[in-house]
Amino acid sequence: MSAQKGKDLLLKIDEDGDGSFTTIAGLRSRRIAFNAEVVDVTDSESAGRWRELLGGAGVQRASLSGSGIFKDAASDAALRQVFFESRVAAFQAVIPDFGRVTGPFQVTALEYGGEHDGEVTFEATLESAGALSFEAI
Repeated sequence: MSAQKGKDLLLKIDEDGDGSFTTIAGLRSRRIAFNAEVVDVTDSESAGRWRELLGGAGVQRASLSGSGIFKDAASDAALRQVFFESRVAAFQAVIPDFGRVTGPFQVTALEYGGEHDGEVTFEATLESAGALSFEAI
């Protein structure tokens, strides 16, 4: 896999819930993490006292965080509204030459910043709020 352009990593939202995603931001830096809790079923008869795990029983979750600049005032307003309403909305993270992660997320942190001689930037953290899908691209 060759290097990809960071500008191609996008955050999209489905504001109306109709399945159409619009780009709200190009992320300058980002992090997406997938986690699964384990369920330990080790008992006194476990071979050699090695830990045993129950497959498929733990809770899975994803966390997406990033910083960047908004595409326009409308996209800023859309993310801000979802945050202040504490609403779960459908989001899509497009990761170049990797895939699309789509599903319900809640915006759990939203920060704004900027230098006196530069543009306004934002940082946001989204936590999964349901089943996610992955589509390779």
